[in-house]
Amino acid sequence: MFYSDADPDGDFDNTYPAGAEAAFAAWRAECARAREVTAALPSLDVLMTRRSGQQVSARWVLVHMVEEYARHNGHADLLRERIDGATGA
Repeated sequence: MFYSDADPDGDFDNTYPAGAEAAFAAWRAECARAREVTAALPSLDVLMTRRSGQQVSARWVLVHMVEEYARHNGHADLLRERIDGATGA
């Protein structure tokens, strides 16, 4: 959303100025768009080109996104645990 050629780390460095509700709305819209794009693929073996020029399959992209999402959820859980002290069970 904030990435550009001039600011390649913009997704990480820039905050969302409109607040949490707008950020969640943007996230939901991005999820819906990702579902549309994925549903339109003829196969998960379709090759895509990364910014680096490397070709990867749609399957690789989806698995990578699941890994990244899980990793970030884990980070959020660690932060929440530090705040409220509750641990799993």
